[in-house]
Amino acid sequence: MYQNILTEVDRGVGIITLNRPERHNAFDDALIAELIDAVAMMENEDAVRVLVISSTGKSFCAGADLNWMKRAAGFSAEEGLRDSRALAEMLRCLAQMGKPTVARVQGNAYGGGVGLVAACDIAIATFDAQFTLSEVKLGIIPAVISPHVIAAIGERYARRYMLTAERFAAAEAYRIGLLHEIVPDEEALDEAVGEIVDALLKNSPNALKECKALIRAVASRPLTAEVVEDTAQRICRMRASDEGREGMSSFLEKRKPNWVIE
Repeated sequence: MYQNILTEVDRGVGIITLNRPERHNAFDDALIAELIDAVAMMENEDAVRVLVISSTGKSFCAGADLNWMKRAAGFSAEEGLRDSRALAEMLRCLAQMGKPTVARVQGNAYGGGVGLVAACDIAIATFDAQFTLSEVKLGIIPAVISPHVIAAIGERYARRYMLTAERFAAAEAYRIGLLHEIVPDEEALDEAVGEIVDALLKNSPNALKECKALIRAVASRPLTAEVVEDTAQRICRMRASDEGREGMSSFLEKRKPNWVIE
């Protein structure tokens, strides 16, 4: 079905794997279009409870493909805007997906690849992964990925790494918040991702969706009366929901809730 990615669904876990190792899994218009389609498919597939974004080869994602960049140099303003909007839409679909998303980062992530990592809810990488926001070296800016990167690492670190275009190691990516965990090798990476996925699968699917919506609703907002009321309304709705009732019943009855996959 796809030329540039692989997809799989296994016991509640959807996996989208970037599969252009010879191009370091760099973005072009075809890969972006396939990612938009695959993320939407995983969103709408009831069998998928968690989404993992992975890659083949030595690199996680090297940003924009050089051949694509060469073609883009000859684009009209309208064509360039169309491509930029497609990348923005792909990252938006991933960031606002109702299901938890995990980035399995086995290699380097540059430019748009950093945006892909930042757009996921949870990111785990190997110690040897390297990162850079190198756009200013090319006379451009990391505009489309900026909302996701700044949300992940904050304005202060964004100022440094977007302006200097320095390459930084996984340990630094962990320190500034781009990564949640770093591990020594790919075997440990699979174990760490598996532990995160197992933890996610124990939780109410609807509660996970609503929790993501809650975070988006309250992040960086002052604690106004409107926010207080909104949060009160949200918990009230969840307590009255089917999964809310099932969760409480299973807790009181000392049994697993019906959403746990045996």
